[in-house]
Formats: sequence, structure tokens, C-alpha cells
Amino acid sequence: MHPFRSLVVLFAVTTAALPGQDLLPKAAPQGQVVVLQNAMLHTVTGGLVLGGTLVFADGVITAVLPADAPPKLPEGATPLVLDLQGKHVFPGMIAAASQLGLVELGMVRQSNDSDEVGEASPETLAVVAVNPDSTLLPVARANGVLAAIPFPVGGLLPGRASAIQLDGWTNADLTVRADVGPIVAWPAQAGGGERGRRGPRGAAAPEDAGANAHQKARQRIDDAFTAARAWLTAFTADPTTPIDPRHQALVPARRREVPVFALANELEQIESAVLWARDRDLRLVVVGGRDAAKCADLLRERSVPVVVTGVHRLPARDDLAYDEPFTLPKLLGDLGVQFCIAPGGEASNDRNLPYHAATAAAFGLDRDRAYAAISHDVATIFGIGDRLGSLAAGKDATLFVADGHPFELATKIELAFVRGRQVDLRSKHTELAKKYRERYRQLRGK
Repeated sequence: MHPFRSLVVLFAVTTAALPGQDLLPKAAPQGQVVVLQNAMLHTVTGGLVLGGTLVFADGVITAVLPADAPPKLPEGATPLVLDLQGKHVFPGMIAAASQLGLVELGMVRQSNDSDEVGEASPETLAVVAVNPDSTLLPVARANGVLAAIPFPVGGLLPGRASAIQLDGWTNADLTVRADVGPIVAWPAQAGGGERGRRGPRGAAAPEDAGANAHQKARQRIDDAFTAARAWLTAFTADPTTPIDPRHQALVPARRREVPVFALANELEQIESAVLWARDRDLRLVVVGGRDAAKCADLLRERSVPVVVTGVHRLPARDDLAYDEPFTLPKLLGDLGVQFCIAPGGEASNDRNLPYHAATAAAFGLDRDRAYAAISHDVATIFGIGDRLGSLAAGKDATLFVADGHPFELATKIELAFVRGRQVDLRSKHTELAKKYRERYRQLRGK
């Protein structure tokens, strides 16, 4: 039997079918060196390598080699060599501004752990609430989405985003970086429109009574960062100063070690958030960015990236072109604004991330640039580019093998690895498909 098929068959046999995907065991640590030969390596940062070889050991890529270049293996190693026969290898996609692991069923309160009590809870870390056994993680994995940036929502300062990979027994196993930066729901001016007042997941921004509600809300955000700076100054001068978790949580942002992620869609929202961050010497990332192209000069001047939260959405106004959301990524790229693409919508649909990028590519964005927007560019913007986003020596072996390009609906993901561990590609979707195929097989047998 061909070694590639042998691996797939062995994996299927040794993992018995289970009634619920969330009950499947997690992947075992990588036990031997894996060599993927005769592959089309989509490195993202180093171009396409035809007939290339990729080697990884202990969860880390050790070599990306051109055709016919023999790999250098550790002395005494017995590698698992797979001839991929021209199949495609991609770095795993990353679902930015996601609710994966935080929400199971949006309408069931008990399964929703994305919203902390209170208007300001910057001490909240998303990864603490992530459920490693969520049934949505395998669904996303099955389509090549192997990492995510879960975002807490609710209130003005809902908490801090985290970076995770989508396989592991515990939250610690999942974690790539626990704190990638605090989130602020930057308030929109009154009358800005319902869509403009919503965050990337559709959560309405906080509103107070009165014409100046947005100004009061912005002042409360500013007060939180001012208080954090005052606490840091006091603590630096006197280490016996009592620890305040809320102030301490904002210290990395005050030190510019991580960016602040501002949920903003409207032009005025984006501009005011950028100017606020400039005046406070904070790094900023705009999340949402519907009107980002209208202030591209400001974003480019201040080096502010944009997380475009979903390409598959309706235009902001009835008088706009139908393809306004589809062309936004290309427009931002043409204007020199750094950006990435997030899935937007419900966490259960994060599996559709490659199709958001595919639509952007169909409406003018370079195809390779579109894939980078859901892999390398996400990793760069969220500060995990040293681990994820491309196929390069030293990066995590978080990648998948497919029989075609993931932008095509007919493409099948055949193998996936998270930190070198081969993950089970079954999900509740695949098991339901088998169940009802069996039903019709029985009907045909009558």
C-alpha cells in the first residue's frame, strides 16, 4: 500500500468512531521526523516550491527544500516519509477576531462564555474561557483553519484577545500567545447607523442616554488607560503598591508591547480611534474597518493595520455597489494599508474563512495575497508571526495537505498537522454525512 494511504488508513483504524466529535481524543505528540516529499509547497512568504520537500520534527519545521534536494535528518532518525504525488501543502489558516471556543450555540446562554460581567474587564483573557472540547474546533480544522484569535465581546473594554491552535487537551495546550492585546469597543456617534454601531460579531456597542453618549464612553476608555499609566508609574516607584489586575492588564499596551484592537467600522469612529491612540502613544489595530479605505492616508501614516471582519456581507448603504464588501481588501492593498481578512459572523461559520479570501481574489485581490491575508498577515498583525502563517524553518508545523487549492469548494483537506501532531479530520458534519448515507444505502438495499 502507498505510504500516504497507509498513514490515513492507520489513523482511521486506530481512532474508533465516536458519537460526538467533541469526544474524540486529541492528537498525540509528534513521535518521529516527518518528511513530505514531491509536494507543491505554498510557503506564502517564499513563493511556490514545485516538487518540494518539507521536514518537521518535534512540532517544528526544520527544512523547506526544492525538488531533488535531499533532507538532512538527525543521526539515527527513522523518518516517516510520505510521497504526496504533487498534492498541495499550505500553512494553516488563522481565524482572526473569532469566537471559536468561546461560543457553542449563540442562543444558548450556558454555552456562551464570550462576555464578562461589567462594562470594563480588561483583566479578562479569552483563552481562559476557551473550551478545548468545543465541537466547532474540528469543523473549522476540517477545512484547513488550524488556528484562531478568540475575541471577548461586550462592554467598552471586554478583555484581551488570545492566539490559539485548534488542537489540545487543555487551554494551555491550545495557547500560542495568551495575551495579544486588549480590545476596545470604540463608540460610534449617535445616528451612525445600526451596522456602524456593531462590532465584528454583531454585538451592539454600549450606548448611554443623551446626545454626548459616545463622548462619555470614549472618555471612560481613556480614563482606564490613564489610570493604568498612573498605576504603572506608582508601582515602578514603589513595588509595594497594591496590584490592580485591571490596571496591570493594560500595562503591555501602555508599553507598546502589544497593540490595542479597536472595534470600529465608521469613518469617524476609525479616525477618532487612530488619533486617540496617537495622542496616547499606543499601537492600534482597527477591527471591522468597513470605511477604512476612506481614511487610508491616515492609516498608512500611522502604520495602523485593519482586520477586515468578513467579505461576505451586505454593502453598508443601499446606494453602494453590490460588490463594495468584496473589493475592500484589494482597495486597501492598493492604497498601501496593511490588512488581513477575518471570517466575521458566527463561530460556526469560521470554517468558511477560505471562501472570504476567495471572494476577495475573485474581485481583484491577487490570489497569493488573498491566502496571505488569512495566514501570514493575520500572524504578523497579531504578533505570532514567529510561530504561524507560513512554511519556513523554525515555524510551528501547523499545516495541511490538500488535493487542490482551499479556495475551491471541491478541494478536500486530506491531512492536517498542528505543531507536528496529526489531527483527526472528522467532525460532526462528516459523521452526520456518514449516518444519512447509511440510511439511503439501507433504503436502496430493500
